[in-house]
Amino acid sequence: MIKQFTLTILAASVLSACSMAPKYTRPDAPVAADYPTTSAAAAQQLRAYETGWRTFFPDQRLQSLIATALNNNRDLRVAALRIEEARAQYNIQSADLLPNLNATATGNRGRTPAALSSTGSSIVTSNYQVGLSLASFELDFFGRVRSLNDAALAQYLSTEEAQRAAHISLVSEVAKAYLAERAYAEQLTLAQSTLESRNTAYGLAQQRFEVGASSALDLRQNEALLQSARVAQLSLSRQRAQAFNALTVLVGQPLTDLPPAQPLSAQNIVTDIPAGLPSDLLTQRPDIRSAEQSLLAANANIGAARAAFFPRISLTAGVGTASNSLSGLFEGGTRAWSFAPQLVLPIFDAGRNSANLTLSEVRKNIAIANYEKSIQVAFREVADALVARQLLEEQIEAQALVQKAQAERLKLADQRFENGISSSLDVLDAQRELFAAEQELVQARLLRLTNAIDLYRSLGGGLLETTRTVATTQ
Repeated sequence: MIKQFTLTILAASVLSACSMAPKYTRPDAPVAADYPTTSAAAAQQLRAYETGWRTFFPDQRLQSLIATALNNNRDLRVAALRIEEARAQYNIQSADLLPNLNATATGNRGRTPAALSSTGSSIVTSNYQVGLSLASFELDFFGRVRSLNDAALAQYLSTEEAQRAAHISLVSEVAKAYLAERAYAEQLTLAQSTLESRNTAYGLAQQRFEVGASSALDLRQNEALLQSARVAQLSLSRQRAQAFNALTVLVGQPLTDLPPAQPLSAQNIVTDIPAGLPSDLLTQRPDIRSAEQSLLAANANIGAARAAFFPRISLTAGVGTASNSLSGLFEGGTRAWSFAPQLVLPIFDAGRNSANLTLSEVRKNIAIANYEKSIQVAFREVADALVARQLLEEQIEAQALVQKAQAERLKLADQRFENGISSSLDVLDAQRELFAAEQELVQARLLRLTNAIDLYRSLGGGLLETTRTVATTQ
C-alpha cells in the first residue's frame, strides 16, 4: 500500500510539468554593430576576459594588493554571501516541485465523564497512530509552481553573475586606487623637491635684498613661490594619505609586508587589448548576464501570475496503522489511510489576480529596460576607453615635451639672470611653469593607466587570475 501510494504521488508530480510563462526572446541590443573607434590591436591577441589580472598588472606590489583584497574585501564577501542566500531561496522554492512526505506518530488518551457518555458511565479512550503523511501537495497542471521555481533559479544565477561583476569591479578599483596613491606620492616628491629649491632661492633673494642688490618686489615674489610650493606639498600630503586610506579599505586589512612600489612610468600595464564587437559584451560582461537573468526571472513570474487564473488542485493524504493501544499498532487489521484532494477555482478575487498579472508584466518591462540600459552603459564604457586610448598616448608624449622645454627654459633663464641679461621674474616664472608641467605629466600618465584599466574592466577582464591558455587547431 505504501509503495502504491508513493508511486501515485510521484506520477502526479511528473504529469504537472507544463508552464504558462511567455516564450523568452532575448531583446535586441540597442547599440551600434561596431564601436565608433576601432581597436588597433591584433586580432590574434588575447581578449580582456581571457587575460588574467596577474598578466595585466605586472607590478608585484599591485598583484599582492589585489590578491589580498579578493580575500578580505567586505563588499565582495557580502556579494558571495548573497549567492548563498539566493541558492537557499532556490532550494526552498524547488522543494515545492516534489511531494513532502513526513513520518507521523500521534497518541491520544482521554476520559469522558458519565454525564456526557452515551452509556451513562465514564469512558476512558485511547487512540494511537503511526504512518506517512502528505500535506497539501499541489498538482502543478498549469505550471504555477514550476514558474516560481524557474524564477528562483534565474534570480540565483543573476546573483551569481552579480558577484562576478563585483569581483571584476574590485580588481579594477584596487588597481586605480593604488595608481592614484602612487601618483600622489610622485607629485609629493616633486613638491618637496621644489619646496627645498625655492626655500634656497628665497634665502638668496633675502640676502640680495638686505645688501640692496634686489628690490622688495623680487623678495615678495620669491616668498610667494615658496609658500605656494608649501601649500602644494601640504595638499598632496593630505591627498596621498587619504588615497592610502581608501586603498586600505578596498584591500580589507592593513597594508604591510608588501613588495617595493614602482613609479607610474614603470607600470607596464597591457594597453593593446582588442575590443572585439559590441555583441561580445553580452557574453563577456557579468553585469549584462546578471540583468538578463533578472529578465528571465520576471518572465517566469508572468507564468505564475497566469496560472493563478486556473484551478489549483492539491492533495492531502496519509497511510499507516491505528489502534487503541500501543501494543496493537502493528497487528492485523490496523491499517488506516486517508485521501483528501482539494480543488480551488478562483471566482471572485476583486481583481487581485489581474493586478498580479499586470504587475508581473510591468516588472518584466522594467527588467527589459534595465537589461538594455546595461548594454548601453557597457557600450559607452568601451567606446570612451577606446577613444581615449590613442589620444592619451599622444597627450603623454606632448606633455613630456612640454616638461622638457620648461626645464630647458629654466636653465636658460638661470643663465641669463646670472649674466645680468634678464630679471629674476623670468626665473621665477620658469620655475612655476616647470613645476606645473611636471605635475601635469604625472597626471597624464595616471590617466593613461586608468583608461587602460577601465577598458580591461569594461571588456569583462579581471575575473581570471592567470591568463587562459587558448589551444590552437591545425
